[in-house]
Amino acid sequence: MQFVFKKLIALLWSKHYGKPIVDTVLYAFGGVVNIYSSFAYVYDKLMYDVNYKEWADYIEKIFEVNNVKPSLILDLGCGTGSFCLEMDKRGYDMIGIDSSADMLSCAKDKSIDRDILYLNQDMTEFELYGTVDAIVCLMDSINYLIYKKDIKKVFGLVKNYLNPGGLFIFDINTPYKFENILKDNVFYDVTEDICYIWQNFFDRKKRLCEFDLTFFIKDGHCYKRYDEIHYERCYDIEDLKNMVIGSKMELLNVYDNLKLSSPSQKSQRVFFVCTKGGK
Repeated sequence: MQFVFKKLIALLWSKHYGKPIVDTVLYAFGGVVNIYSSFAYVYDKLMYDVNYKEWADYIEKIFEVNNVKPSLILDLGCGTGSFCLEMDKRGYDMIGIDSSADMLSCAKDKSIDRDILYLNQDMTEFELYGTVDAIVCLMDSINYLIYKKDIKKVFGLVKNYLNPGGLFIFDINTPYKFENILKDNVFYDVTEDICYIWQNFFDRKKRLCEFDLTFFIKDGHCYKRYDEIHYERCYDIEDLKNMVIGSKMELLNVYDNLKLSSPSQKSQRVFFVCTKGGK
């Protein structure tokens, strides 16, 4: 049944929807191209230190402690599909949504032998042709929503497409991380075929952090330079709690990063666990 449901979504989506929504710009050699047209293909190399198995283990622990056994899971802001792929390997039916067609192209290449449905949609306007058992929105994707009205849209859609008793799990970069770790610092990393410089500019008044990334990608005997700008909004935990409650979902817990304990004042990432009542 889940297989038929996913195929139906794919068929209807291809007939009724068109181009991806582009909300950021990538600058390459002075020219402007679509978001992630180059960055998407090096994203996994930049995220090499993310342990997706550990993240999947953690999400499964949350399912377990809440006595939830989902079959069909939606991943909002799925990127190149690494988390979807890991959960698919564990027997879950996965749907991934992302606004970047290039990210999804990478995701499909990685999971060509898997039955994962990927949809090119903006998470603030996503549509499904049925409900799901659980929804996740990971890797600080919520921080990328610059306006509270967009978060409220997402929460409303999540409630609409979540089965009664289902879980919604999302994480954020905390105010502590923005103010003390990211702030106006510069980070860099060098690997065999890519290096990047990541400079931050945090506006404490506007609660907005600008990430200026310059990365060099090995291409034969040369390195090509790309420059990209990202923005994340710093949200207070209490504000997000109120937005969850305002969406008529129930907030079950707020956890420290990859733990089942409460966050501290110095937590850099926290997870929210919500549910739609009416089991």
